[in-house]
Amino acid sequence: MLSRFELKNIALVDSAEIEFTDGVNILSGETGSGKSVILDSINFVLGAKADRSMIRYGTDECSATATFILPDDHPVHEVLKELEVDEDTLIISRKYNSDGRGSIKVNGTSVTANILRRITSRLVDVHGQSEHFSLLKEEEQLAVIDAYKKDETDRIKAGLAPLIARLGEINSSIRRLGGNESERAVRQDILTFQINEIKSASLEEGEEENLLRKHRIFVNAEKIINALGAARSAISDENGAADAISSAYHSVMQIGSLDADYDKLGSRLEAAAIELDDISESIADILGALEYDEEEAARIDERLSLINKLKKKYGSDIGEILSFLASAEDELDKLVNSDKVREKLTAEKAKIKHEIYRGIVELGKVRRDSAKEFADGVVGELHELGMAKARFEVGFSDLLSEEELPDGITQEGTDAVEFMFSANLGEPLKPLAKIISGGEISRFMLAVRTQTAAAHSVSTFIFDEIDAGISGVIASVVAEKFVRIALDKQIIAITHLPQIACMADNALLIEKKEEDGKTRTVVRNISGDERVGEITRLVGGSSSSAAAVAHAGEMIAAAEAFKKKLRANR
Repeated sequence: MLSRFELKNIALVDSAEIEFTDGVNILSGETGSGKSVILDSINFVLGAKADRSMIRYGTDECSATATFILPDDHPVHEVLKELEVDEDTLIISRKYNSDGRGSIKVNGTSVTANILRRITSRLVDVHGQSEHFSLLKEEEQLAVIDAYKKDETDRIKAGLAPLIARLGEINSSIRRLGGNESERAVRQDILTFQINEIKSASLEEGEEENLLRKHRIFVNAEKIINALGAARSAISDENGAADAISSAYHSVMQIGSLDADYDKLGSRLEAAAIELDDISESIADILGALEYDEEEAARIDERLSLINKLKKKYGSDIGEILSFLASAEDELDKLVNSDKVREKLTAEKAKIKHEIYRGIVELGKVRRDSAKEFADGVVGELHELGMAKARFEVGFSDLLSEEELPDGITQEGTDAVEFMFSANLGEPLKPLAKIISGGEISRFMLAVRTQTAAAHSVSTFIFDEIDAGISGVIASVVAEKFVRIALDKQIIAITHLPQIACMADNALLIEKKEEDGKTRTVVRNISGDERVGEITRLVGGSSSSAAAVAHAGEMIAAAEAFKKKLRANR
């Protein structure tokens, strides 16, 4: 619910802080006191277009901040999680300056106007302003019908979900088999060529590394021979390293018996001599095996060239090339046998679509039955609201045949609905979106919300112009319907009717004051005698009239008794 609203420098309001409660919140005040400013300010923070005329004269910037308290299961959490600002308290602030620039923040995170509207459309429904009139949207109208018999529609949709998921899997499998016969034949030729090209190369894992090593040796053969020859000479030639180590060994062994450390040195020198002899023999073996073979060198170059050619086509190394080969062979096998696979998948697809169609037909029937019952209920509400000649129907698109069922079907089905309404005798039914204006449509919305409030996801309803053209008994009916809706939702309404105002759980008075040569609008909560005084004013009585004040008190008492009884019997 909307718990707090702050505005600054908007029209005649220099600064205001409004505390809202759950239940029925009523704003009242003298004509011209600034009631429309409050509503415009709320619309501003909800995402309506901003205008420089909103900014209070003599200032450069206006702002509004709305604080919402959210239950854990509120649908707005889905959007907030995307923004990573998901919390139980939601603070939306918006600023706009005289240069036409502005900013929007949600719990301190900057967002665009489009994202703001995505959020607030799940929080508030403002009746009387098309920007937040959710029932103008076809998907919202269908959602209202589905919510009217939620248990049945949810059951059918739950049954459709796995069938639709399997249909998607089948369609993906069919697409992977390729297109028409000609396209598959072309693909088979390409795969066959690729497979043969790779297989004819007889590649082996690790082969490229071995070839590169041999290639390096052939290219550097002369350098290798010279280096190894010099190393062997340094070890084995007369007076070389081997002779020097041998001489050192014999010298140390002459004193080896004198101390253990000398004996250890002799052992180490002996080991070094043996190691040098082994190294010399290894060098000799390598030199003996080195032989430059032009044919072998050419073969290695040719083989490396072939591998590089295949790498450019099929992968960065032999491992990837062989992986490509396995994948190509698998795809070719499926294409060769695609007719059988396709036939099997197509048969399963037809069976699945038949089951889906049965569910879609059942969902359509439930919706049409629900829509008839819902429309009758709304018409009954409208008659109570003084619209005795009003008509309302829910129009449905024609049900598709099983053959027309699209592959991209969802569990929401194929129904398209349109709310059709006529307020007066002799006027034809027209789409709701084309008649959205004035008190008639506000009363229509009140009738709809009375029927669907509990199932509606939006938690706050704001009504403007709801009392246009009504009075007396009908005003009392409207007031009572507010209370019924407020059993499940928060109501915020602007009114000039005492029958509605006396039903307030939270009464707010809007006043215009002149101070220091300036006019400003203030908003404050009222109770007790002040509230009685406001009801007296709305009735048309004088605060000096004991009878008028008593009558106002009696209206408030009767309203409180009605609310108490209604809530006790819930």
